[in-house]
Amino acid sequence: MKYKLYTENMKSFFGTLAVVSALSLSAFFPVGALAQDKEASEMYSRKYDQLVSVLGPTGVGIETVLDKWEACDPGNRKMLSARFNYYFNKSKTSSVVSKPGRKYLGNEPLFSLKDSTGNDIRYFEEVTYDDSLFSIALKNIDKAASIFKSDIGLRFNKAAALVAYEKESPDMALVCLEKLVDDYYASPKGWVFDGQDVDNEVFEGAIQEYCYTFFNIGTESSYNAFASLAGKMLTKNPSSTMFLSDVGSYWFVAQKNPKKALKYYEKVLKINPKDYTAAKNCILIARRQKNVRLEKKYLPVLIEASPDEQERMSAKARLEQL
Repeated sequence: MKYKLYTENMKSFFGTLAVVSALSLSAFFPVGALAQDKEASEMYSRKYDQLVSVLGPTGVGIETVLDKWEACDPGNRKMLSARFNYYFNKSKTSSVVSKPGRKYLGNEPLFSLKDSTGNDIRYFEEVTYDDSLFSIALKNIDKAASIFKSDIGLRFNKAAALVAYEKESPDMALVCLEKLVDDYYASPKGWVFDGQDVDNEVFEGAIQEYCYTFFNIGTESSYNAFASLAGKMLTKNPSSTMFLSDVGSYWFVAQKNPKKALKYYEKVLKINPKDYTAAKNCILIARRQKNVRLEKKYLPVLIEASPDEQERMSAKARLEQL
């Protein structure tokens, strides 16, 4: 699917280099000075790449290069993204801590040990952030987004940073994403990501990745953010089976209300009778409620929708048994 364009690049936090044109400034500055600034900017760009490749994103000397780069080319997209990346990574401190539960913020433990009673003690990576350095990172990504208004990747990068920073309670990330949803649908043409045009499929796929992230964190606040973001998308596209299923999953998993969840899955199946996720969840609800009539109703739907031959055969056998 097209939206993989976004998900495959999400972890890097960056799009490709966007060079600001100096043509409009030529009436105010000498051409020679502009050429020198461009050459200097390109030199610092190369030097930055070299240092990062050898020393990592927060290596010694990188901040100095970024400061000099900013002085000669303050509106350069790559420079602003590099400053964001530098201060975001600089703000992080990682430690290994024990936490109750099988997962922490949706992540598997790094390792487990047994205590004196034989119980598992699970250890997870926990990342904390220095507020002042994180604030500098946001200032740079906000500046980049204010200059390159159509570059949707910058807005998603900020949201990803906020998700990491807020952990169990992604309130600011939700506000950031819901504002982006409004901005996108107010003017859906002209947006770009990684140098390529963004259409509804790409945008909805990217938002769905954040819905999944909120759901996977697994806290009350993150579940609420998951439902809110999916609901926001449904105000723009009420017939989206993807986001209808999301809301159904919120009621099924987070609120433990299968009756209400079923209504959303049924809406999905009315739009797309072969929606596998909705059909599968209807079966799960029927079995959890021990509702044989409901299971018999949706087993034929699962047989039609499932991409797995073994699952289809199992569903047929179950239907015959009932």
